[in-house]
Amino acid sequence: MWGGFVGCDFVRVAAASLPVHLGDVARNKAEILSRMAELDAQGVRLAVFPELCLTGYTVGDLLAHEPLQRAAFAAMLEVAAATGDMAVVVGLPMLAEGRLFNCAAVLQGGQVRGVVPKVYLPNGNEFYETRWFVSGTQASGTLAWPDGACPFAPHLLFDTGAYCFAVEICEDVWVPIPPSSRYAMEGAQIIVNPSASDALVSKHAYRRDMLKQQSGRLYAAYAYAGAGFGESTSDLVFCGYTGIYENGRALREGARFAMGGDSAVADVDLQRLRYQRQRNGSFFQQGRTQPPMVRVSVPQREADAPVPLLRRIEPLPFVPFGEGEDNLEEIVRIQCTALATRLHAIGCKQAVIGISGGLDSTLALLVGVRAFDMLGLPRGGVHAITMPGMGTGKRTKANADKLMAALGVTAITIDIEAAVKQHFADIGHDENVHDVTYENSQARERTQILMDYANKVNGIVLGTGDMSEGALGFSTYNGDHMSMYNVNCSVPKTLVKSLVRYLSGHDFEGAVRDVCMDIIDTPISPELLPVAEGELAQRTEDILGDYALHDFFLYHLLDSGSSPERLKRLAMQAFEGVYDEAKINAQLDTFLSRFFAQQFKRNCVPDGPKVGSISLSPRGDLRMPSDMSGALWKNRR
Repeated sequence: MWGGFVGCDFVRVAAASLPVHLGDVARNKAEILSRMAELDAQGVRLAVFPELCLTGYTVGDLLAHEPLQRAAFAAMLEVAAATGDMAVVVGLPMLAEGRLFNCAAVLQGGQVRGVVPKVYLPNGNEFYETRWFVSGTQASGTLAWPDGACPFAPHLLFDTGAYCFAVEICEDVWVPIPPSSRYAMEGAQIIVNPSASDALVSKHAYRRDMLKQQSGRLYAAYAYAGAGFGESTSDLVFCGYTGIYENGRALREGARFAMGGDSAVADVDLQRLRYQRQRNGSFFQQGRTQPPMVRVSVPQREADAPVPLLRRIEPLPFVPFGEGEDNLEEIVRIQCTALATRLHAIGCKQAVIGISGGLDSTLALLVGVRAFDMLGLPRGGVHAITMPGMGTGKRTKANADKLMAALGVTAITIDIEAAVKQHFADIGHDENVHDVTYENSQARERTQILMDYANKVNGIVLGTGDMSEGALGFSTYNGDHMSMYNVNCSVPKTLVKSLVRYLSGHDFEGAVRDVCMDIIDTPISPELLPVAEGELAQRTEDILGDYALHDFFLYHLLDSGSSPERLKRLAMQAFEGVYDEAKINAQLDTFLSRFFAQQFKRNCVPDGPKVGSISLSPRGDLRMPSDMSGALWKNRR
């Protein structure tokens, strides 16, 4: 056993987040050793680092490769050899008896004191750990290697002589009965949690409340260390949250979205925790064994007819918080951190974006500029290109020019009309026939220009398409459908205006805000049909219907698996007095038909960050075959 107080029955605990180098175990080990030295100098006696911090959490299928596993194990032993009195918890994949476990190793006094495997493996939405790992319940109890051995099980209690601590990993605390509940009853005063939990709007507040409640429920301290900068942003962003909680309150929290990571360091009052447990008459009543649950039948019949729900159905479910600045800032930070991480990871200092004067490209441009500011890169590295064609309106073109000038980016205009007409001649298309060929040729010409210009300046193309367009397939395949990174990919159309309004007023000067307000007031249009005296000939919502309804259907289809009947019923209540039944029926038909027919576009979309609970990424949230039949959903009458 080992001990160590800060004094007066307190112990100093740290939760640390680090820059991650995906698959580069040697650099990750160096980051850990450097931070260990800093924490040890501060008198820390227990430090926890993020989940799979020796390899990176987002290395995917490479977790199953022997070189990575072998390097992580060797690094763990080297970190252990560097430990003194301070106990250190690091994460790594561990192969044992032919099975791969997601583990946290407890290192102290030059030794591996024990290895704790993760019990509950997330396997839905953006997480699918059962692809690589097995549950810690399959651990044998002992882990042996040529020069040593240690305990290997989820239910390990680490006794320092002065206090006891236990380890649960990420998802373990999110389940109905977390393992830490048992650990506390068995004597653990401190729970440490190495985690890799992605950043989503509103999730941080939920996580903080959960950690506060769990520490309060257990009369324990809880140290949480989340993965951060350097993890892949192909679909997710990790904010590097760290926090120390004690008996229902946050003692210390580290900075989130910090490129260098941060640490939360606090002194835990062991005496108070012991005293509070003794005073609580029900804490130990449950005991160490419990009788099995008894199932009691309470049959209830359904109502004869639907009745109004005694709860509000939000008409804008993606924006349930209105335009509260904290939530809007959270989304923007996710988008900007995602782009900054991608640029940093590939060593890129140039970004190319097509600017139409519409909402989506405006949001992507504002995010791009803020990300460049975040990285300390000159705004001239953002190459904004307007590409007027046969359908470009005077108002949108003027707003695009004003916005680029106000932001100080590199502004370029390339007229595509002659190139598109030459293309019509090449393929034998009559330019007076304004069909899908006419429209898509313009979108693909613009994408070709962006891609080739990005090659010229050694940059990447930023996508601008939003999640609502992705759900409806309202994009040109291999046209505006394609980019090299799309910061808007999981932002629904009903949220874009709020974000543009927030960014233009919060981050930029008056000239940017003024032009953004006019862009917000401009009708949404793909601008692919000829204009009449400079006025738009197309309005997207005249073609598709109102985005408010489409986003409502999308949310409830993917959030709760709502049937078409339920979608209609919810919409009738949410939009009472706004849309009649005929309008809702017609637009629901449009939504379902387009949603099931357009998966082939979504199955090959670029990388981009998830910002909310709903995403269409084919790599995580929506795995659906392109030839899926939607008959069961569309035949609803």
